[in-house]
Amino acid sequence: MAQPKSDRALILAASSEARGEGIFTGMAIGKALRFCPELIVLPPNPALVERGSMLLSRAVSEYTPVWEPSKPGHIFLDVTGTRRLWGRAKDAAWRISRDINARLSLSGAVGVAGNKMVSSIASRLLPKGGIMDVDQGQESSFMAPLNVDYLPGIGHVKSRMLLEELNITIVKEIAAMDAGNLKLIFKNQAWVIHQRATGIDPTPVLPPSAEPEVSEDVTLERDINDDEGLLAELYRLVERCAQRLRKRGLRPGRAGLMIRYSDQLESVRKATLTSQGFWESELYPVIEGLFFRACDRRCGVRFMRVRFTDLKKTAGQLPLFSMPDPQVLKKNSISVAMDRIREKYGEELVNYGKTKV
Repeated sequence: MAQPKSDRALILAASSEARGEGIFTGMAIGKALRFCPELIVLPPNPALVERGSMLLSRAVSEYTPVWEPSKPGHIFLDVTGTRRLWGRAKDAAWRISRDINARLSLSGAVGVAGNKMVSSIASRLLPKGGIMDVDQGQESSFMAPLNVDYLPGIGHVKSRMLLEELNITIVKEIAAMDAGNLKLIFKNQAWVIHQRATGIDPTPVLPPSAEPEVSEDVTLERDINDDEGLLAELYRLVERCAQRLRKRGLRPGRAGLMIRYSDQLESVRKATLTSQGFWESELYPVIEGLFFRACDRRCGVRFMRVRFTDLKKTAGQLPLFSMPDPQVLKKNSISVAMDRIREKYGEELVNYGKTKV
């Protein structure tokens, strides 16, 4: 899947037949069509992907309470303690895979290992689906012959540097490097990269947060790297969140922003709110600051999500010794009036000018 109208758009997913022709996820569609003229390109369907992800999550939750959605269509499961129910981890993986295929008509690749990183890589080594089981204690041997591109944290730039300057192409050569040389390339990430090269990943499987939150997200019709356009979309998300917070009488204590680029890399930033208000004039400047911290690549943005957590009921008590700024009161009154208009006539009837680009 990709945006077929743009040669610079990236392939989001490739079938096994396409992969057999050398097409891969993240490849520019223009290059892919030159490489394989018979390639059939389908446009992305965010609503269908979202529905499929929801059904997939619902299916796997029946096998273990500890599961973590990674990205659409990718889920980590911790089956520790479920052996009496489903058998060994590999047997549980086979059962889950068969069940999902029967219920959702979805086939996929399953990696079974002692940690998230190795299981994810194992699933990527199965181009036509199936199950790959990496025995406990064999993680280092499994990682050793792989190309360095499989190692998380090794981007295109670092991979090229390893090849051109050190003639390193496989993971075991990184595992054999001393700390000094690793730090020259990876700086403070050197120790983490070395752990990953030896098959170590201490990251736990984290279930979806049950913390109450108010969030809004948008999948952009086309990839955008223009700040003005992205900030307009961002203000619209904050506006919707603020409206929902006011309706429920909640004041958030924390804010978060997640950006997903066209190559599927994600950037997440969080902040503590000092004002704890539910007005756009208070919430948007914080989210805007997170945006400029998170959006630091030249790649186009495809998806954004704004979330507010640490929610508390409003006290309803006016300040005793200070009068609010008249301009602030005016802005808040406008927001309340817009809330009423939207509830009566629809969301799109009235908007701020800054949301139109």
